[in-house]
Amino acid sequence: MVADDAQKNGAGREVVSGDAVAGLPGGSHHGNAGEEVHPVADLVEWAADLLEPVKPKLRGWLHAAMVPASVSAGIVLVCLARTQQAALACTVYSVTACLLFGTSAVYHLGTWGPLGEAVLRRLDHANIFLITAGTCTPLAVLLLPPDRRNLLLWIVWTGALTGIAFRVLWVNASRWLYTPCYLALGWAPVRYLPDFLHTGGAAVVTLTVTGGLLYSAGAVVYAVQRPDPSPRWFGFHEVFHALTVAAFTAHYIAVSLAVY
Repeated sequence: MVADDAQKNGAGREVVSGDAVAGLPGGSHHGNAGEEVHPVADLVEWAADLLEPVKPKLRGWLHAAMVPASVSAGIVLVCLARTQQAALACTVYSVTACLLFGTSAVYHLGTWGPLGEAVLRRLDHANIFLITAGTCTPLAVLLLPPDRRNLLLWIVWTGALTGIAFRVLWVNASRWLYTPCYLALGWAPVRYLPDFLHTGGAAVVTLTVTGGLLYSAGAVVYAVQRPDPSPRWFGFHEVFHALTVAAFTAHYIAVSLAVY
């Protein structure tokens, strides 16, 4: 231990012997009588490196794989939409999906400085609100009468823009504060499920609810940071990402059934 090897020199200053600093970072600095003194700055940096969490090796790769998949899936939806209005709604949905997975991949795969980290984190969190509103858009346009469609779109897009402003302006807010906001917006369309059932059928409703439950499970995992199966390879954040991929898949199939 460093403390055990500490000695006092003639001036009463604590010095550290060469044996004690073996393995610590930084070069050798000589104190009185030729003894080595380890700089405080190097010790602080060394301690910070030890405390810095290790990013799992698979961080970001799930969402990176979803970028080309979501682009291709979006093109299919838009091309097969039967009306211009449906095509526009599917375009909104596809763009929000590509933004979600693309931004997340860039953010989590890269190593960024303080400014890049702050910007990408804001965009990454903002896209959660966007994909929620984006998913509701084709379902509302295709399955609801005009008055109820307009009300739902107003609710989800107002909520999404409010949530984005909240995350951009208060990026360091506790996850226990903003995670419920994601959940509240995500379940806003639940009152319209009877309409979805009447117009789209049981499969659309089942897939819509399943996707919502998967997104909600991901939000819980993100909030409690559990389970954390392999912090070195596949940690709690990767579980969260896997659940978002599964949720997106369920919702994409639901939208596809409504479109086709």
